[in-house]
Amino acid sequence: MGFRQKLSIFGIDKINGMNIQQLEYLIAVDKFKHFGNAAQACFITQPTLSAMIQKFEEELDVKIFDRTTHPIRTTDVGVQLIIEAKKVVDAINELKTKANDLNNVLAGKLNLGIIPTVSGSILPSEIFDFLKNHPKIQLNVKEMTTDNIIKALKSGELDAGIISTPYSAADEFYHDFLFNEELMLYSAEISEEQKEDSFVIPEKIDVHKVWLLEEGNCLRTQFENICELRENTVTPKNLEFVASNITTLVQLVDKLGGISILPELAVEQLSDKQKEKVKRFRKPFPYREISMIYYKPTYKQKILDEMIQFIAESLKSKLSFNENPEEFTVIKPQ
Repeated sequence: MGFRQKLSIFGIDKINGMNIQQLEYLIAVDKFKHFGNAAQACFITQPTLSAMIQKFEEELDVKIFDRTTHPIRTTDVGVQLIIEAKKVVDAINELKTKANDLNNVLAGKLNLGIIPTVSGSILPSEIFDFLKNHPKIQLNVKEMTTDNIIKALKSGELDAGIISTPYSAADEFYHDFLFNEELMLYSAEISEEQKEDSFVIPEKIDVHKVWLLEEGNCLRTQFENICELRENTVTPKNLEFVASNITTLVQLVDKLGGISILPELAVEQLSDKQKEKVKRFRKPFPYREISMIYYKPTYKQKILDEMIQFIAESLKSKLSFNENPEEFTVIKPQ
């Protein structure tokens, strides 16, 4: 039975002006049996407290306290009302405590799209570590191209996406920067001249021996922008193949020769022998920018903010861009 229903037992139904503060005043007067002491405990003046109690009694059309006795006596009806008032105040305080707990503990479901050239690097490390710290978050991750992430954000299928920026089709979304990542050359054949040189000159790359990712992948476009590539590939005449992820590119270069491009975090996952095949481009070093995008701030914003901060902070010490940013130039994904 609710508080309003219980009040009706006493013939009381005029409670439109009631608020939690008035209930606390009632409880204080009942506790101290003295208006002065109750007012002091409630941090208000005695006249204000007396006026509030009187107004409350008038609204309910019932006498809660007998002021003719010393100390003040709570009437029989008042005793019952105070019991219910305490339950209401306790329930509201519990609700406030619960709300604070929920606000301080990240929890909920989040649908996240990540481009394939990023997911393999941050999913098993930064994102998994983030989820370990916040076990009440249910994260659903999908590998998707940038254009598909944008479509899914607009349809509501995704809450957020991780893409390479700037990307014109994503201009309508909110952007939060995550990290800058150097782009490097991965080659099965390092010439003697290349071994002696510290860096690779894009103009000297043999564009007929290039393995590229499928169309629609931003890393493909970035490699094309670095080396001015278009349709040259190393694919055997009897093989038609389109790579969709970095792992496949590495395997193709290792088995069939040729070259490709790798982001810095992907290089860190290579074996020591494979890392010998990695060369940096000449200065200014090419890099890509990775950002979190979302359609609009929602009640899930706190989860996004915490994840963005966690990923960004975790990668600061891992990426060479942060050492000398002035030595780098951004390669746009389109």
